[in-house]
Amino acid sequence: MAFHSTAPSPLPPAQAPAASILVVDDEPDLRTLYELTLLREGYRVETAGSLAEAHAALQAQRFDAVISDMRLPDGLGLTLLQTLRTQQRAERCVVITAYGSAENAVEALKAGAFDYLTKPVDLKQFRAVVASAVQDQGAAALRTAPRGDGPPRAAPAERGAPALPALDRLVGDSEPMRQVKQRIVKVARSMAPVLVRGESGTGKELVAQALHASSHRAAAPLVAVNCGAIPENLLEAEFFGAKKGSYTGAVADRLGYFQAARGGTLFLDEIGDLPLPMQSKLLRAIQERSVRPLGSTQEDPVDVRVVSATHRDLAADVKAGRFRQDLYYRLNVIEIVVPPLRERREDLPALCQALLARIAHESGMPVPPPSPALLHELQHHPLAGNVRELENLLHRAVAMSEGDELDADFASSDGMPLQDAPGADAPPPPGGTPSDLQAYLDQQEREILTRVLHETGFNRTATAARLGLSLRQIRYRIARLNIAAPQDNEPHDDAH
Repeated sequence: MAFHSTAPSPLPPAQAPAASILVVDDEPDLRTLYELTLLREGYRVETAGSLAEAHAALQAQRFDAVISDMRLPDGLGLTLLQTLRTQQRAERCVVITAYGSAENAVEALKAGAFDYLTKPVDLKQFRAVVASAVQDQGAAALRTAPRGDGPPRAAPAERGAPALPALDRLVGDSEPMRQVKQRIVKVARSMAPVLVRGESGTGKELVAQALHASSHRAAAPLVAVNCGAIPENLLEAEFFGAKKGSYTGAVADRLGYFQAARGGTLFLDEIGDLPLPMQSKLLRAIQERSVRPLGSTQEDPVDVRVVSATHRDLAADVKAGRFRQDLYYRLNVIEIVVPPLRERREDLPALCQALLARIAHESGMPVPPPSPALLHELQHHPLAGNVRELENLLHRAVAMSEGDELDADFASSDGMPLQDAPGADAPPPPGGTPSDLQAYLDQQEREILTRVLHETGFNRTATAARLGLSLRQIRYRIARLNIAAPQDNEPHDDAH
């Protein structure tokens, strides 16, 4: 006998209204093509054939996105951008430019366009750009994929709200840092390329991470590339991928950085170090939004946002012929300048606290708080190496400290305490001053400490006595310099 439940069936979840799109194009055939493509995707679509019709449509209702041709019978599509910005409207605008009009695309992005498309428009790319434009249009209404053929997306953050954990890593509440954070939140909404400028050690990669995490691409990969660390003969394969057999050693197909960052952000650090031939190929990949792997006859479309960084003066490099002007203007649509540490010294206490917490975590040892004398010393230190130098100075302070507070004695030693210890007779660097002084000093310190550890059978107490250091300082140095003991003779102390 069958029994039937009398409980009411659960109501289906309420569906969010379909996103509304305004399409502006003076060519009827193209306007119809765009309209039908969007209708098939489940969007609500209004069309206009001129600026006047577009302005009338915008006055009549709100849209989630506006797609406009650059050239219209009664003006430029940039006029719509200006209207949206002047009225502080939330619609994202995608501009369609003629093939080869890279200057127009850059101009549109600088004017506030979310993204651009190039004629003839690839419909697959068209659908992807529109989906990105409407994806993040408000916290209350979740925009699900119109076709319903994929997993539901997580609810987006409120428009303009910063991704707090990412921004929190940019330590400091000084006016220069507040401006950087505000700019990150503002430009994270668009697809426009961003150039992050700043001296070495200022935290340009942290800015790129915050940009990515604050954008609608946060769930996709962030791929960071150090352009100066890749051999020139491998650049093309590393960036664009390679097919099996395309070069000696290519035993399987491999993805490049562009493919690995698909849907997310590609961070190109030290972009000024790229050689000119690779600059030309990178420019084409960014403009065409497609790459051709080595050994392939077909191009792969890629959907990435490019964020680049440099400590160099790229404008001067352009004048000197070391950097392509067209690539410079393509990358420098939006610029974020990270201030040097000497221009935000009021952030030093907070930075010290954050860096010492990281040092304690990495070394697995408690770290004393900074003394007022140390903070005073840092306030008057040149800090030419910015946050990276500050971290090195704090490492030295931790290594030299024996009390309950970190003191400022490290500053007078110039970071070379072991060189003055008994038995330390490190030779001067060959060829004069090394190019990386900190790396050289670390290497000298490592060699001296390793030698004495071997002489004492890796007895840390005896090593500390030989070098005139405390046991805690020896333990810290072993952890910081990553000195491993022989497997059959683990480091030990003869008193605990």
